[in-house]
Amino acid sequence: MIVRLALAVGLLGLACAKPAPQPVPVPMPVTPEEAKRAQAEANAPVEKFYKRKVAVGRFSNETNYGRGLLVDSDLDPLGKQASDVLATQLQRSGRFMIFERPDLSKIQREQALAGVGGIVGVDALIVGSVTEFGRSTAGQKGFLSSTKRQLAHAKVNLRLIDVTTGRVFLAADGTGESTHESGEIAGYGSAAAYDSTLNEKAISAAISDVMTEIINELEARPWRTYVLAYEGGMVYLAGGSRQGLAAGDELAIIRKGASIKSLQTGLPIELPGVEVARVRVESHFGDDEASEGSVCSVVDGAIDVAELESLYVIEPKE
Repeated sequence: MIVRLALAVGLLGLACAKPAPQPVPVPMPVTPEEAKRAQAEANAPVEKFYKRKVAVGRFSNETNYGRGLLVDSDLDPLGKQASDVLATQLQRSGRFMIFERPDLSKIQREQALAGVGGIVGVDALIVGSVTEFGRSTAGQKGFLSSTKRQLAHAKVNLRLIDVTTGRVFLAADGTGESTHESGEIAGYGSAAAYDSTLNEKAISAAISDVMTEIINELEARPWRTYVLAYEGGMVYLAGGSRQGLAAGDELAIIRKGASIKSLQTGLPIELPGVEVARVRVESHFGDDEASEGSVCSVVDGAIDVAELESLYVIEPKE
């Protein structure tokens, strides 16, 4: 009887037990300046941009560093490293379609073997040079301690080229350094050997030094795409969502102006084009960035199928 009574009391206690209250997080105070900044960031318009097509070409090594390590008739390790770093940084920006050009002849040879062909035309070509590169090692050694400091210094020159004329429209220099330090005290610590990663870090720092200028100059150039077909009242354009085009975007269809050779410079000059139509993006097609396209409806003007090759597409100016 006593056991049953104790069991009943225990069950009653469990039924009446309440979970321990959980601590309520106290929000950190927000200053008026922080609140204003957060509100401005929330209300900021989403930046709209269309990706330009950029090719990264050859990088030459104008220094004496690594001359004895050449493994290719056109590219040495230092120049190839600089080209790879530039292509990687541009790709990571998410603002460009990047195409390789250092091994163009090899790409064309492989396309011939595979029975395919065609090199994509680009809006700009970037070539460059490693104009300075050096390494140094310094250190101090005491009775029970020693230090060692390795430093790599690089300077690069980048040139942006208009592929239609071959004219260099921007030349910019960037410099960078990378260091590594090690030390020992009474036999404890690290005694680092030659650090080969400093080369890439110094080149990467040099290219980063000029990257903002390169990106700004590339995006200042007009964006263009082209008409693929005009069927059933719908216009098919090259480029889709991965290149920045979105449903509802309005674009202008322009008929090219005549190309006339300038007697002053000897270069071709394209006369201003004429807008023939406005189109609105309705949907996209294609599997990847390079092969995708957009389906558009005509909202103003008219398109002549016979002159598709003389048309191009731009962002409207108004």
